[in-house]
Amino acid sequence: MLIRGPERADPTRRSALFTLALVPLLAGRAALAEAPLVVASKSDTEGALTGAMIAQVLSRLGLPVERKLGLGPTLIVRASLLSGEVTIYPEYTGNGALFTGTETDPVWKSPQGAFDTIRRRDAERGLVWLQRAPANNTWLIAVNGDLARREGLATMADFARAARAGLIRLAASTEFVESPAALPSFEAAYGFTLSLDRIVSLPGGDTAVTARAAAEGISGVNAGMVYGTDGALAALDLTVMSDPLGAQIVYEVAPVIRAEALARHPAIGPALARVFATLDAATLRRLNARITVEGEVAESVAARHLAENGLLP
Repeated sequence: MLIRGPERADPTRRSALFTLALVPLLAGRAALAEAPLVVASKSDTEGALTGAMIAQVLSRLGLPVERKLGLGPTLIVRASLLSGEVTIYPEYTGNGALFTGTETDPVWKSPQGAFDTIRRRDAERGLVWLQRAPANNTWLIAVNGDLARREGLATMADFARAARAGLIRLAASTEFVESPAALPSFEAAYGFTLSLDRIVSLPGGDTAVTARAAAEGISGVNAGMVYGTDGALAALDLTVMSDPLGAQIVYEVAPVIRAEALARHPAIGPALARVFATLDAATLRRLNARITVEGEVAESVAARHLAENGLLP
């Protein structure tokens, strides 16, 4: 009887089996590597603009990108970032007060303090704040240009003087009028009080309405609640009152990205830092105006700004 020794495996067959075993593993790794970076924004003009800039820069870096611009209000987009459904989106430093429940902490009224605080707190959540834009999109008050020139109004101290003299009629949202962080904060810091009969209070927060009312003198209004980088400010004869005492929380926009995504693609940081460094208040007002006043599309406005300033990698 022929006794056979241990059967040797066919090397060709063994290689084939090994390759087949690797297929699911390699496919999983490939899917992970090719998973798009989800770029989101809130449903506002400036969010669409800065979100489009982020998406275009990431695409030029050769990274797969999925756009979810205009995803929703602050808390929805923030929750999506924390859950991992979103990879990166533009957010304002001052909203760190909301995220941490520390709205009364004076640190949020300092540009550097606000940025450092939310950057440190979000690092604990696996999020990284990249370089912020040098533009404060906080609540401000803009005054009719004729009145400002006639009375020499440039700061909130000047505004307070005019208010005490009975020269001001303000259009603002109910939230701006009632929130301790808004008009009451201005009143406390600069020593004035606007009585309710000197305020036209609106239920919504559309600053395009309040700014136009101030510019055109609608219903006797000569001052309006605005945001620091509103596009309408570039198109209307308004003078924005500066806030030298820092009565308001600082809202500077910056990309916020999940830490693991930045670790995989470190080139994102310096590429976006170059972009956001160019977005001062005057620039954002001009770019926002091209969308809200001139009717251009946010993607096109973003692309032109990046191209004209040599900001595409």
